[in-house]
Amino acid sequence: MTFSIIARCIRTGQLGIAVSSSSPAVASRCAFACAGTGVVATQNVTDPRLGPAGLDLLARGATAVECRDVLVRTASFPQFRQLAILDKDGDAAVWCGAQTLGCYKAVTGKNVASAGNLLAHEGVPQAVVDAFLTSDEKKELAERLLIAMTAGLNAGGEAGPVKSAGLLVVDEQAWPLTDLRIDWDDQPIEKLASLWEIWRPQMHDYVTRGLNPLSAPSYGVPGNE
Repeated sequence: MTFSIIARCIRTGQLGIAVSSSSPAVASRCAFACAGTGVVATQNVTDPRLGPAGLDLLARGATAVECRDVLVRTASFPQFRQLAILDKDGDAAVWCGAQTLGCYKAVTGKNVASAGNLLAHEGVPQAVVDAFLTSDEKKELAERLLIAMTAGLNAGGEAGPVKSAGLLVVDEQAWPLTDLRIDWDDQPIEKLASLWEIWRPQMHDYVTRGLNPLSAPSYGVPGNE
């Protein structure tokens, strides 16, 4: 029901995930990231507990492979779970349990991984990874993730239509730099890309406002133009 990408920007060190599904509100259950630590995508018959558990392991020094192995060994019903994990160094690990739904596949590269289930065909995750790796490294990580997801959609995406999508990017702060979601729509990836265009010119201003309102730009609302 889901395909996703997790990635690291070698230029900025940002970490992020983009995900889409035929189910509603996919990012609320599947997307987990922590600045300076790593990213975890937990999907298929999703156990959201695996996201925080994986980030905790990564924060305590586990590599992506070690994190995956611990989660698979200790998780409830691991045969139903699909995982993609990226550590702070950009190393990736994936897992697809034997009960993963439909046509499924997971692929890894340096600083990137993609996984999917109920796919149109097995080549979708590779199309996602290839699009990310060939995208312009000068672009924001969020934009490169959206480019990759669009490539996955154009390559066939899920066997059926997707209905929700999410984009999560962490940078230097304890809160996300970008956390955007389309929870139910006929074109969620396209709508997410449109939402990103609204968010992109403002996102660093919101970080400044959190850290030091005295140096922040105006809020752009009546009375504070």
